[in-house]
Amino acid sequence: QMLEDPDELAVLEEIQQELILQEQAVIEEYERSLQFDEECLNAMLDGLDASDRIICPVCRKNHLTVRNHFVFCQCGLSISTQGMTEEKLRSLLENTVTEHSHRCLHNPEFTLTSGMEEEASLLMSCPVSCDAKCLAG
Repeated sequence: QMLEDPDELAVLEEIQQELILQEQAVIEEYERSLQFDEECLNAMLDGLDASDRIICPVCRKNHLTVRNHFVFCQCGLSISTQGMTEEKLRSLLENTVTEHSHRCLHNPEFTLTSGMEEEASLLMSCPVSCDAKCLAG
């Protein structure tokens, strides 16, 4: 059924224009969010490159120490590892955060986990999904 009433056509055109404007606004917001996340990630990576020290992903204040098969921080993070070096840990953290940023706009969170019989592990999780990855332990 064709619409021939000029008023109906005008209303439909107005609705179409509103939908186009809403879509453009959503795309612009997405692009701003993506740019902000990229700037944050680059700043974090620049900070890691500028220093030999690795900032603890759990407390985001202190530096991690890798020594004698352990990764630890002043905040209480302590993970038993095998063959972990600062270079390997830095690379693992950078690659995992970068991989996450390619799929998701949200910043990942890091927590220390431990079960009844298992040793402590560093867990990266997304605050908006169940996507999690065990990094070390």
